[in-house]
Amino acid sequence: MLTGKTVIVTGSTTGIGKAIAQECIAQGAHVLIHGRDAERGVAVANQMGPNARFHQDDLADPAAANRIVNAALEHFGRIDCLVNNAARVVRSDIRSTSVDLFENVMAINVRAPLLLVQAALDQLQQNQGVVANIGSVNGLGGERNLLAYSISKGALLTLSKNLADALGTARIRFVHFNVGWVLTENEYEYKLADGLSEDWPTQLPTHEIPAGRMTRPEEIANVVTFWLSDKSVPFSGTVMELDQFPFEGRNPTREE
Repeated sequence: MLTGKTVIVTGSTTGIGKAIAQECIAQGAHVLIHGRDAERGVAVANQMGPNARFHQDDLADPAAANRIVNAALEHFGRIDCLVNNAARVVRSDIRSTSVDLFENVMAINVRAPLLLVQAALDQLQQNQGVVANIGSVNGLGGERNLLAYSISKGALLTLSKNLADALGTARIRFVHFNVGWVLTENEYEYKLADGLSEDWPTQLPTHEIPAGRMTRPEEIANVVTFWLSDKSVPFSGTVMELDQFPFEGRNPTREE
């Protein structure tokens, strides 16, 4: 579905981003892999084959957006799709959210996607491109210990909807995914650090995983790549919650 297209996927050396990049390549796209760890990034790109190239950069730097876009053009000559997946997930509440922490989270999770759209704008318009923003159900309110992260994902949602409206006549489409709980490598390690046992993903209550298991990164990737493809034309401004249950308005019974 993506043959001939070039896709930038930020934060694509692990987790959901890596799965999206892999699925894009499986569907015939060229992909610019992005991350901060050069050794891991090169290994991931080599694993994915000749249609993948790696670019190392830190999205906290405002100049990173132009470097990433230029790298994609240098390697592949065009840009059709941008997947803003990279994010800093950090625990903080009203007492622990410092100025430096807040500014860094907003820089990576909100400012970088904005600057990447700006940097790729001409290419996206020329190629009637697609921007997929990977948000979170936390952007609808959020966990009490994810204050800065939740604020950033709420802002990203507004960015998606505003630009879908503003750039519709430029034939640039936007789609936003509020992703729920996914079993990534990082999530697994976070929970181990919290003191959970090694088999914690199989011990969750059924109201948290109605499917009987946690959602996998490749399942998110399957949805995202459909929206990157021409099969989703002409739709834009779509916001989807990707979870195993209706996120808003749900009230599980207490005995669950």
